[in-house]
Amino acid sequence: MKEFLTIERVDATKRLVVERTRDFGEIYELFTPHDASAQSERCIQCGDPYCLNKCPLHNYIPQWLKSIAEKDLEFAFKLSNEPSPFPEVMGRVCPHDRLCEGDCSLNDGHGAITIGSIETHITEEGFKQGFKPEFPGITTGKKVAVIGSGPAGLSAATYLLRSGIAVTMYERCDRAGGLLTYGIPNFKLDKKIVERRVKLLEEAGLKLVLNCEVGKDITFEEIADMHDAMFIGVGATKAKKAGLSGENAPNVYAAMDYLTQIQRKNFKLSYEKKFDFKDLNVVVIGGGDTAMDCLRTAKREGARSVTCLYRRDAHNMPGSQKEYKNAMEEGVDFTFFVSPKEIVQNENGKAVGVEVVKTNLGAKDESGRQKMEEVKGSEYRVNADVIIMSLGFDPAVPSFLAENGIETNSWGGIIINEATHETTTAGIYAGGDCYRGADLVVTAAFDGREAARSIAKSLLK
Repeated sequence: MKEFLTIERVDATKRLVVERTRDFGEIYELFTPHDASAQSERCIQCGDPYCLNKCPLHNYIPQWLKSIAEKDLEFAFKLSNEPSPFPEVMGRVCPHDRLCEGDCSLNDGHGAITIGSIETHITEEGFKQGFKPEFPGITTGKKVAVIGSGPAGLSAATYLLRSGIAVTMYERCDRAGGLLTYGIPNFKLDKKIVERRVKLLEEAGLKLVLNCEVGKDITFEEIADMHDAMFIGVGATKAKKAGLSGENAPNVYAAMDYLTQIQRKNFKLSYEKKFDFKDLNVVVIGGGDTAMDCLRTAKREGARSVTCLYRRDAHNMPGSQKEYKNAMEEGVDFTFFVSPKEIVQNENGKAVGVEVVKTNLGAKDESGRQKMEEVKGSEYRVNADVIIMSLGFDPAVPSFLAENGIETNSWGGIIINEATHETTTAGIYAGGDCYRGADLVVTAAFDGREAARSIAKSLLK
């Protein structure tokens, strides 16, 4: 350990740009055992590890780094899979530069440990060697329903099953995974990774009910009658609007609608052909990770040009810097310091461009972030054949919430007791984006885990 003076930080190797933009395969290669061990040996084993504290799941990062440095893969596998429901997913999709790696002590001149790549390596290599997360089987007479199979739902199911509690999961789509399946492109997360985790849960006793929308195909009350408790993890799928004139034009699309349809295409399922953007000029408004996903997807779909419009600079984008860099490498054009004012339409009502105004950053607000100021008289037009709005998401509030006394706040988020994740209706719990608003996979996983622990504590006391 503590070899940071002789071993430099090494990132996972990426496929060549000319190769990776031709398909939707993952762009990062897995660490070899040698790579993972060498990077782990750089860890200085802080007495108060910032990486662990910054991780929403409080993963045992220093401990599994030590195990990998000592070539004890089996122990590292157990440590990694204990506080995390799917570490091989987190290793791929977490914004490590803003979380664990961002707070690594070695950032002060030496370069952070490549924590994300090691995290992925541990579980992938462990699976390869035949290791599996341990489940006791259904050992209790208790049953819990989970509504939604996204990160929060899968996490809740994982920890309920670890407690020996039977779980039935209701998912309105044709596949489990929620955002992991239909919201994150394959080049970041191969869907076989998600399918493998779901299969492990089914082997542990999960009953998965697909193509079943609660409130439509089955009532909430029916589910409640059949179970001892419920967890709601329906995400946040309602696209935020910009309030711009022309944003309802037929060729202005919501980010998640686009990503979902292209994923259906990649699954070789039926999809809406209007989302084929080959040879078109695509403009994406927004600067988060979902915007980066749309930009990079459009490049792979053969768009003539792909441009991102963002009102601040690259440093202030809310998404991961890693994803921004990948998009830059893949040929995406970025126009910073512009704010959209209007979607320009032709005489047929079709969007043909975006009227923008130049901006700059002024004084800092109460949060410490610089305010955006518009530059008077700087308006100009950015031409476009299609426009994708990626401005974030709010929860789509299902009617069964209010009908069953489950209260929501002013923007539709489910109100919970933050200590237990129980909603305003006893025995019903919630977590993830339907409580937080659009957030990270890792925070949804945390909510699912903590809710499951509260449920188990309540049912098994």
